[in-house]
Amino acid sequence: MISLPVKIKRISVTRFYLLFSAAGLLPVALSYGLAPAVVLPKVFDLTIEGADQSHILRAYMGLYLGMIVLWVLGAVREKLARAAVISEIAFMFGLAAGRILSIVVDGLPSVLLIVYTGAEIGLGSWGILILRNLSRTPLDQDHTTAGC
Repeated sequence: MISLPVKIKRISVTRFYLLFSAAGLLPVALSYGLAPAVVLPKVFDLTIEGADQSHILRAYMGLYLGMIVLWVLGAVREKLARAAVISEIAFMFGLAAGRILSIVVDGLPSVLLIVYTGAEIGLGSWGILILRNLSRTPLDQDHTTAGC
């Protein structure tokens, strides 16, 4: 048997969930705020004109970045893990609810936005499962599925 010189440390499911979501949300946040007039028209059927639209999108970026910071802190500080998971559940289901309302009222959006809706429902649901387990298991022992 060949032994690897580097030990691969398992991380908890909770930490993985929070870091996975933070990493996934980062490019979305940056696309909304760094250069919205350049990036967003390439991705969506959207034209950004004027300071007000850019201002609103940069505020969204700030909100998203704030959530990312909380999720990363929850991944590295056990005392914040529960609050971080709860915030992610509320964030993901809140986004999904708004998107579902828009689908009902406005019709189907682009495929990418439908994928976002599915991802938000999936991540919110996963968060509920993690929250249930988190109340029973310390973060360092939260290895209910295969670790990374």
